[in-house]
Amino acid sequence: MLLDSKLKLITIFFVFCSLLTTTNSKAEEKLKIVATTTMIGDLVQNLIEDDLKLEILMGAGIDPHLYKPTRSDVLKMSQANLVLYHGLFLEGRMLDAFERLRTSGKKVKAVAENILLSNAQESIEPADPHIWMDPKLWNEVLSVILAELIALSPKHEQVFTARKNLYSEKLKLLDENSEKVLKTIPIEKRVLVTAHDAFHYFGLRYGFQVEGIQGISTESEAGVKDIERLVNILTQKKITAVFTESTVSEKNISALVDGVKNAGGEVKIGDSLYSDSMGNRGTYQGTYIGMIDHNISTITKFLGGDVPDTGIMSLENK
Repeated sequence: MLLDSKLKLITIFFVFCSLLTTTNSKAEEKLKIVATTTMIGDLVQNLIEDDLKLEILMGAGIDPHLYKPTRSDVLKMSQANLVLYHGLFLEGRMLDAFERLRTSGKKVKAVAENILLSNAQESIEPADPHIWMDPKLWNEVLSVILAELIALSPKHEQVFTARKNLYSEKLKLLDENSEKVLKTIPIEKRVLVTAHDAFHYFGLRYGFQVEGIQGISTESEAGVKDIERLVNILTQKKITAVFTESTVSEKNISALVDGVKNAGGEVKIGDSLYSDSMGNRGTYQGTYIGMIDHNISTITKFLGGDVPDTGIMSLENK
């Protein structure tokens, strides 16, 4: 009888320890957020506390237009407390996965679809998802993400809001400095030719004629007529540089350069621009501000403007 009593006490003790461990484990479990693109991930990362876990599905150099979710991606999203994606058909091959998640009761938010665009921007057909090319518009997405994070974790509202306000000021400075630097390019040289049509919002914001060899989505194909049209623009306006993109093949840009040479003109390939993805993680270009700084500095340099060697953000105290 004494032995039975001891065994019961030991059993109760271990059950209690097990329950305590499980309770502590649940208390320590982090809320999980999944973001599809590096640009969305950057906004989230600038707002959250360490007790929230962020997963970004697409790394540097990944083209979201062509991206198909892996089994691992689907598992991460199904285990997340919040899934943030861009919308406007940027992640076109993931739409079925998002719909299944919604049907299962998962919180899934397209962060860019309700941003108020100007009449000029709304006239772009089909819908152009590349609103991060305009820092003013991207600042509005920051507010959308703030609301989602507060709904997810209300206890962090003050921290989220304070961090949002701080980062929002940085984005305003990025926009102001971009405008200052780009204005140093002669007006007649403000023609940006890139691998695909990802820079229209940039053009509308800063007063550039923007031309892409491929369409808004990289799923579109460029034809001979597209190359010929751009050859005519480059030779007539005597534009001296065109630009590759980090997520798009260089073959069409190379064909364009050859076409200009055959027409008796001369054009060179400028440094690669970041379009649908930021740079490598852990680098300056692996942040949204660094991505835009690189793009603005590169465009300005190759189109005949003046830019500080240390980048546009060094204009902060001038």
